[in-house]
Amino acid sequence: MPTSLKNFIFIGSALALFTFGACSPKENNLAKPKAFPVTAVVKTDTVIPRDYVTEIHALQNIEIRARVSGYLETISVDEGATVSKGQLLFSINNREYLQDLARAEAVYKSALADMRAAELELANIRQLAQKNIVSKTELLQAENKLESQIAKKDEAQANKNAAQIRLSNTEIRAPFDGVINRIPTKVGSLIEDGTLLTTLSQNNQVFAYFDVSEKEYLQYARNLKTDSAGTRTVMLILADGQTHPEPGFIETIEGEIDESTGNIAFRARFNNPGKILKHGASGKIRQFRRVDNALLIPQKSTFEIQDKVYVYVVDQSNRVRMRNIKVQGRLPHLFIVGEGLREGERIVFEGLQELKADMQIQPEPRKFKELMSEFASNN
Repeated sequence: MPTSLKNFIFIGSALALFTFGACSPKENNLAKPKAFPVTAVVKTDTVIPRDYVTEIHALQNIEIRARVSGYLETISVDEGATVSKGQLLFSINNREYLQDLARAEAVYKSALADMRAAELELANIRQLAQKNIVSKTELLQAENKLESQIAKKDEAQANKNAAQIRLSNTEIRAPFDGVINRIPTKVGSLIEDGTLLTTLSQNNQVFAYFDVSEKEYLQYARNLKTDSAGTRTVMLILADGQTHPEPGFIETIEGEIDESTGNIAFRARFNNPGKILKHGASGKIRQFRRVDNALLIPQKSTFEIQDKVYVYVVDQSNRVRMRNIKVQGRLPHLFIVGEGLREGERIVFEGLQELKADMQIQPEPRKFKELMSEFASNN
């Protein structure tokens, strides 16, 4: 046999032996399971935030309307201006009302003089009646005349007061400290009684109204008994996602549950430094509910199948089992588990897409505190 052929047969045999050794079932069985990070279910006291859509109302928000008709003579403020109680806002031409007041004062003075004349006349007739010079009928007539003149004087006084009020209504002043809103009328406009001049908002504090379900209301009422201050405290999330710097406090709850929605309305009050919050603004109320002995797991450790939430539980032999859980509440990066897990049970933290039921793994323990630190640093 040629030498080259002998060499070829030798090399081929060596390759076959190497390949057979590499594919040995014995060595496959010795391959280590893949490592996965594993964490334990933790039990602790915590709070659950809940958000509700809210409407912002100024502490006071009123329409300012004309009480008399006439031409708008002056506008003493601008839109958006901050005004003080009693400050002049608008003036309506008052010449007509000055004349009405002068006329009413003249009528009052005449009625007052007639009354005094009737008083003197009655006094004289009483003296004569005591001497039996005049009859009792004349005395009665004099008394009736005085009563009539007193009534006319009172009527004239009322008309004078009404004229003074109409004159005073030509000057419209701020009923409280606040901020002027839009002014739809201009100087020279003909104003009728009831014409809207502007609106005034007092928003150094604001009310926030929001609806709560009956179930959540009952939970709130129970927590109120043990932690009144904490339960009543709420936060306001503004339309841009920022948190209002001042905490609010729930003040009142409506007296009945809406039959059509099953909700009940709450009202919270917030301080408004800088008067950033405006009447009619929107946002979300964030309320916190205390949960004792809550079971916490990372949201990253869960997956969903047909609207059900699952985790991979690691047993004593380091094999993973799918388990359905019920989520009671949500926290940033965490779920509060209502059913399906116990404190201390091990679950796979991440890499769930690579797992299969009954698969054996090499656990790499991760402490819950370490995971929380990672979540915080990623935010």
